[in-house]
Amino acid sequence: MPQPIPYQGSKRQIAECILKFIPSEIDRLVEPFAGSAALSIAAAYRGLGNQFLLNDLNKPLTDLLRLIIHEPERISSRYGELWHAQLGREREFYDEIRERFNQTQCPELFLYLLARCVKASIRYNTNGEFNQSPDNRRKGRHPASMRQEIADFSRLLRDKAAILCGDFRQTLDLIDPQSDFVYLDPPYQGTSGTRDARYCSGVRFADLIEYLEQLNQRNAMFALSYDGVKGDKVYGVELPISLKLHKIILDAGRSTQSTLLGKSDITYESLYLSLALTAKLQLATGCMPAIKLRPVKTESVLVQQMSFELNLA
Repeated sequence: MPQPIPYQGSKRQIAECILKFIPSEIDRLVEPFAGSAALSIAAAYRGLGNQFLLNDLNKPLTDLLRLIIHEPERISSRYGELWHAQLGREREFYDEIRERFNQTQCPELFLYLLARCVKASIRYNTNGEFNQSPDNRRKGRHPASMRQEIADFSRLLRDKAAILCGDFRQTLDLIDPQSDFVYLDPPYQGTSGTRDARYCSGVRFADLIEYLEQLNQRNAMFALSYDGVKGDKVYGVELPISLKLHKIILDAGRSTQSTLLGKSDITYESLYLSLALTAKLQLATGCMPAIKLRPVKTESVLVQQMSFELNLA
């Protein structure tokens, strides 16, 4: 699957697992927290969904998505210019581009920074400026490879994707419960509602719960990624029982941070399925036909890992 936007925290690694819970007859996939649109591009690659609604609060990111989808040649050429211009003075050039980006918020500069920064991870200072350091071991994806990724991404979503920039709640009135599927990937618990360097803005827990309640009232099908386990650390608390969500644990593999630190911690991510979705998939509470569960012991946490044998097509 093409993915020209390197973005730590995207669901690219577990997108195939999540897609198994999306009914094949949906017309549109809605991502209120689109990020790099990893799930939408995976769905488009598999021919799942005819339309896509991508929303994110990060304006340079949504501007970049528009360029990649609608002006692939322009963004590819600009990236190539920046990549070649850095050669021989990579660190100084990165710092210059970072300063220019913070002044202009130019999406073309943003792509270069994402390709070069440490762990493909965005970081912001207290003034909201991008302040992540470069990975001095590499120059970023080669322009030829980036051009191909951009072209393939554009081909899959061109004439199919609508892109919005704003608060996730603005998508609520645009959702059609009869034909849409909503996938939410907000900042994880523990970062929401407070300032966190990884996000341009947090998400208040109460606002998210209210949004989910309204989706339930409309009988909308949705899935939510919101917490998880890494090594012996558990992120977040259980969501309200009143939401009637069906929780599943996904094996997301070894975390990037653990790899860099020479550790072998496995990350397990929670996926919550809405009542309307579980009814559609004929999943009863506490019972998941055609899905095998087996216990997995981490350092101090017992979770259930899914071995995926579910085919909903």
